[in-house]
Amino acid sequence: MSITVPRPTRIVETNTRSSRRPRVAIAHDYLTQLGGAERVALAMVRAFPEAPLYTTLYEPDHTFPEFRNVDIRVTPMNRMRYLRQKHRYALPLLPWASSRHFIDADVVIASSSGWAHGFPTSCKRIVYCHTPARWTYLPDDYFGERQSMARTMMSVAAPALRRWDRHAAMGATTYLCNSSIVRDRVQRIYGIDSQVLNAPHSMIVDGDQVAVDELVPWHNADIRPYVMVSRLMPYKNVRQAIEAFRMLPDEHLVVVGRGPLEADLRMGLPVNVRIVGGLTDAQLRWVYSHGAGIVAPCHEDYGLTPLEGGAFGLPVLALRAGGYLDTVIEGVSGLFFDSPTPGEIAMAVRDNAHRIWDHAAIMRHADRFSEREFTRALHASVDEVFNRFV
Repeated sequence: MSITVPRPTRIVETNTRSSRRPRVAIAHDYLTQLGGAERVALAMVRAFPEAPLYTTLYEPDHTFPEFRNVDIRVTPMNRMRYLRQKHRYALPLLPWASSRHFIDADVVIASSSGWAHGFPTSCKRIVYCHTPARWTYLPDDYFGERQSMARTMMSVAAPALRRWDRHAAMGATTYLCNSSIVRDRVQRIYGIDSQVLNAPHSMIVDGDQVAVDELVPWHNADIRPYVMVSRLMPYKNVRQAIEAFRMLPDEHLVVVGRGPLEADLRMGLPVNVRIVGGLTDAQLRWVYSHGAGIVAPCHEDYGLTPLEGGAFGLPVLALRAGGYLDTVIEGVSGLFFDSPTPGEIAMAVRDNAHRIWDHAAIMRHADRFSEREFTRALHASVDEVFNRFV
């Protein structure tokens, strides 16, 4: 398989400082789902409202509606509706599409977990890395244990994809990442020293709320369920959380999300668990405001849900791993468990039932990860690379 490798940008350092504001463009892998990376891309758009957003695939009905108001520039591959709706089948083709998606700007901010850092440009490039491509370097986590056509295609293409990906990473002027665990992974895979800029939560606590019909009976019965917001994929450990609540008939769980495991997870679902998908932010605010806490059993590279829930004063029960080590203070904003097994998750829920939390302290902790601080740091990074490299 032959893949075009983008040439790294040649940077010449000078002492000349420019008085004009840089033209900024934003790049993102694909806009085909509701996820934390897409929320971060929206935060970038709000930080630079005049910036166009370059991406490979865009399916408006499958991602956040706010993107409809953005100047989005897609690759020719976007004409294929099937790939917009099943983006995993496009993965082996995305390096080819990405290498031909030229960006004209002074500074590009690439929100990347695999492809956006490879969009060619002659300007400075700030890469904001959510993680090096999980489907390439951690395929068992991404695809699960079952074989599938997408996984077979990726296994054949993997050596070429890794070469493309590593060359693309070398084209960055500045490399940022969302957590300490991703910083270490970037160093191990690419040999790049990156800076941690924690991703913001963008949940507007005092915004409108809309009830979720499926959950209204619980609300009327004064039931406050635990909340898990996650794509329904193998590495998210949704099944383990559901099985934990099967062991806790007096507790309740709401899983908010969609994904390839949805049909399997709905089969034999316990009566104290609900799966709801495609919620608006107004509906998600309603879910958080009526919740008992957040369940976070996945080894996340970052994980926004604990911070979103924390903005409503909800404690988090989180796996002691990954990005949660950066965002959860044990005993202040939540509790850790050491293994994503149903037994340990259930034990954490039982432990939480006997805790009295300072909800105001939880909200103050979440505010440290506000979009306001993220925007300030991102503007500073853009100004630094633009004025340093002219």
